Amino acid sequence: MASHHELGRLGEELAAKYLQEASFDILHRNWKYSYYEIDIIGCRENVLHIIEIKTRSSRTFGWPEDDVGYKKIEKLMIAAEAYLEQHPQWERVQYDILSISIFKHKPPEYYFITDVSL
Repeated sequence: MASHHELGRLGEELAAKYLQEASFDILHRNWKYSYYEIDIIGCRENVLHIIEIKTRSSRTFGWPEDDVGYKKIEKLMIAAEAYLEQHPQWERVQYDILSISIFKHKPPEYYFITDVSL
């Protein structure tokens, strides 16, 4: 089985393809501010999307999206504020989670949670 870093990279590749097929423009991948990181920054229909990608290859520890809690959303918001200081043209911002489950001999399963809030 691939390491968790390899699984994460595979998940981010699958996520970018999934989002592009869903009419998103990918603006940045792995955008960093200080020690914060946004997995994917994209846009669709004049809305900026801050997207957290979570990938798992088993259900042993639950669903991938279970790892996105209050603290993670808070960190995303801090990074997004920094991004918006550099790119102030965005009037609408949305936080999303794209959960990907990858199992042997099966196609990936996607679960897209839109407009997440604290």
